[in-house]
Amino acid sequence: MDNTNSHEETRDAGVVRISDDVVAVIAGLAASEVAGVAGMGGGGLAGSVSEMLGKKNLSKGVKVQVGDKQVVVDLFIIVEHGARIPVVARTVQENVKNAIANMTGLEVVEANVHVQGVLFPEAAKSEEASKGK
Repeated sequence: MDNTNSHEETRDAGVVRISDDVVAVIAGLAASEVAGVAGMGGGGLAGSVSEMLGKKNLSKGVKVQVGDKQVVVDLFIIVEHGARIPVVARTVQENVKNAIANMTGLEVVEANVHVQGVLFPEAAKSEEASKGK
C-alpha cells in the first residue's frame, strides 16, 4: 500500500484505511474552529477570503504527509485583525493535533502554522458586498 495516499492499519477483522484527504479535512475543521482564525489560505488573499466566507473546501489551506503511524500537517491560515497571532497559532496546533489523534489514532509529529494574512473588517465587508452584486 502506498502510504502517500492513505493510512492503513491491519486489525483482526480486516484493514482500516484512512485517506490523506480525510486527515486534511479533520485538520481544516479543527483549525477553523479556533477563535481568531478568519479562514484558511492557499491562494491569493482575495480568493481565500471569498472561499472562507463560503466555506466550500474543508481541506483548503491544509497539506498533510501521512506515514504509517505519524503525520505532518502544514496549515495556511488567515487571522482576524486584533487577534494575537502567537496565541492563535499555538491553539490551532493543539486543536489540530488533538482532533487528528482522537479521530484517527495517528500521532501528529509536526503541526506547522503559516499565517498568510490578516483579515481586516473592511476587507470582509467589501468582499460580502461584491458577492451580493
